[in-house]
Amino acid sequence: MESSSSASTRLPTWLESLLSETFFNACMVHEDVKKNEKNIFCLDCCQAICHHCLDVHNSHRLLQIRRYVYHDVIRVGDAEKLMDCSYVQAYTTNSAKVVFLNPRPQTRACRNLSNNCISCERGLQDPYLFCSISCKINQIMRNNGMMSEYLHECEILTLPEPGSDDWFISPDPVLEPVLSSRASSGSTASCVDVDRLTIACTATTEIVRKKRTSKFEIPANNPVETAVNRRKGLPRRSPLN
Repeated sequence: MESSSSASTRLPTWLESLLSETFFNACMVHEDVKKNEKNIFCLDCCQAICHHCLDVHNSHRLLQIRRYVYHDVIRVGDAEKLMDCSYVQAYTTNSAKVVFLNPRPQTRACRNLSNNCISCERGLQDPYLFCSISCKINQIMRNNGMMSEYLHECEILTLPEPGSDDWFISPDPVLEPVLSSRASSGSTASCVDVDRLTIACTATTEIVRKKRTSKFEIPANNPVETAVNRRKGLPRRSPLN
């Protein structure tokens, strides 16, 4: 039998399932039906479901999962009903604030940033300390060994009305809040700016960063670039016969 002390140090089953679940795959129960992606999480059954499964889970607590820069997010309003989300960086999509469930992979480290995620070191805006819910939970478990005081009792959790603004995801998500003027110089600005461009374009981090880097690959005073520019102004003569 498991002791009460060891049980208290574990995450609730629904929270473990939420952070480890894979969303937006086809629902095997409704594999022959259109629009069968699993973008809803049932807290009572601890599983991902599609909207065709709602009749079975109608009286359960249901959480809508969204895709934001190809990663899973939930609305801040829903997240705060379940746990303390303070100091987790929020983003805005379709006029709704969202937070990432798990940290996004980084193609390269952003150095010389004044503020980083305590858990995964991703660059953040002030005054945030965590880039995702998972990162905050990891830090709490390392420091305190339990999540109980950060969790909220939530007996009712419903989905937004189909067809409402909250149901859809905007094609132009932006950072929330606006970048501070302090992060507008040097290498700090370039790293934060790349992250902003990644989100605004809803493109992969790799593509945006490659474009951003290639633009500034050659310094303006590079001798090779200068020589090429000078040659453009020279007249071209046909070879002598």
